Amino acid sequence: MTKRNLLLSAFVCFTSFNVFAGGLLTNTNQSASFLRNPSRDAIIDIDGVYTNPAGVAFMSKGFHLGLTLQNAKQQRNVTTTFPTLAQNVNYYGEDTRKYEGDALAPVVPSIQAAYVSDRWSVGAAVAIGGGGGKCEFEDGIGSFEAPYSLFMNRQLANVNPAMASYVKGYSMDMYMKGRQYYWNLQVGGTYKITDNLAVGVGGRFVLASCSYKGYVRDIKLYSDPATEIPAAALSAHGINMDAYNISLNTDQSGLGFTPFLSVDWKINEHWNLAVKYEFKTRMRLHNHTDNAVYPDTVAAVLAQFDESKVKKVAEDIPGIVTVGAQYSPIPTVRINGGFHYYDDTHATRYGDKHKTINHGTTEITAGVEWDVAPFITVSVGYQKTNYDLSDEYMNDMSFNNSSHLLGLGCRLNVSKTVSVDLGYMRNFYKSKDVTTMLQGQEKKDHYKRENRVFAVGVNMTF
Repeated sequence: MTKRNLLLSAFVCFTSFNVFAGGLLTNTNQSASFLRNPSRDAIIDIDGVYTNPAGVAFMSKGFHLGLTLQNAKQQRNVTTTFPTLAQNVNYYGEDTRKYEGDALAPVVPSIQAAYVSDRWSVGAAVAIGGGGGKCEFEDGIGSFEAPYSLFMNRQLANVNPAMASYVKGYSMDMYMKGRQYYWNLQVGGTYKITDNLAVGVGGRFVLASCSYKGYVRDIKLYSDPATEIPAAALSAHGINMDAYNISLNTDQSGLGFTPFLSVDWKINEHWNLAVKYEFKTRMRLHNHTDNAVYPDTVAAVLAQFDESKVKKVAEDIPGIVTVGAQYSPIPTVRINGGFHYYDDTHATRYGDKHKTINHGTTEITAGVEWDVAPFITVSVGYQKTNYDLSDEYMNDMSFNNSSHLLGLGCRLNVSKTVSVDLGYMRNFYKSKDVTTMLQGQEKKDHYKRENRVFAVGVNMTF
């Protein structure tokens, strides 16, 4: 990889950021009920249209509707240590710096509906199944600056060794912004084979809408931390810093389809078991590029966002297996447990990034709901998400940390046909340290994330 490729490889990080719970490309919290108890794989409720489709068959007869609004905020912090960062005139002498990025999804809606009859039932849902927000780095990120600071030293030495010893610092204007939504439209049906066994089948149309903007410009060199070297002086020595400017403005769109199968076995009044399998979704994102300006030597890196280079970008959603159980020792208490497996290593992604994943994502869940009184149910739940990602996979904008999730909340039964869900979810991420070599220099990154989500939902029965 060339020095300039190292600088610009950070743009590839724009793909696949996720502010919700679930796998690398999947949002599993698609209802307020999930936030108050994330263990939903064997529940029998309106949000089962997504989590346990076959279980919809055991709901009360009639029409059911669930509406949810979520507010999610996530912070990604990366502390980078690299020798040549100390030459940034704004932080002169400091080779360790903290970069902060905020991912925000202010209002995320979802709708789930079902009609239940004696044997046949149908369900439908509209939700954001991946992405779900925007991420902005107003001052750039370490994977921009660290390679650039090193590149500048090496490139100056190649162009003009005398100037290389004269230049003592640099500055630049960096900006990055990404927005990603994977809208899901799901339809399916269930059939009661017996009074205790139901099967479900359906599919989910996935509409991807993404937008990416970024630039590196106004690059300046300094003879000391306070003295800028005029552009004319650099030009006289064969150095044109404008030649390294980058500008990118791209939209991506794509359509995929996810078939799924589901089985629910209501063993007796105490036990319910459920299994769901979602097939891999083949997704190809189409580039729509308004502006892509960069040196030809980095075309292989930025081609992912350049319509003139690449028309379609592979971004498959992995196949998923979920298994769940619900136990009710008494009618007013429900104890839940579940397991999820995401087949990440077989979901093709641009640049063969899926090959840098050691093992598919796994999750375990547990939760309990208690009908304290006829008008209120309180609940709490837990989810452990384990990613097995190589150091090569990790980067500033698309890194994922294993986490422990805690959800809690309540359901208020306003009437016999209307209820309100209130939920809060907080992720407690494990930080991760990654050490890589960048052109013979050691680069250390400390990855840390924070996340919280609020939600309110209204459920109605007709």
